Amino acid sequence: MLKFGYLAMLLFTVVGSFWLEIILKIGVLRRIKRALLSIIPVAIPFIIWDAYAVANGHWKFDPEQILGIYGPFRIPLEEFLFFLIVPMAAIMTIEGVRTVKKHWPVGDEKR
Repeated sequence: MLKFGYLAMLLFTVVGSFWLEIILKIGVLRRIKRALLSIIPVAIPFIIWDAYAVANGHWKFDPEQILGIYGPFRIPLEEFLFFLIVPMAAIMTIEGVRTVKKHWPVGDEKR
């Protein structure tokens, strides 16, 4: 069961924020391209940093708590998912606040 530790944390993050899409109808998933254009450019340097840190022994991923599926640079699948799910959850959270506060303007939206 420990093998699913990191995945469980990601699932908890999804459950904790993705419900906003359904209940508050925030529309982030309808604008997925926009969200990914915000997330991916930021995720890339962090993945490179991760790869550097792992390759140089600065940190590692506990093989007991991950699935054992590795992507490029020997980074576990869960870590790649982390860099997509956590920012997506943050975007959904801010959009949820904006919805409750009657479309509180942020970013490039017209007032």
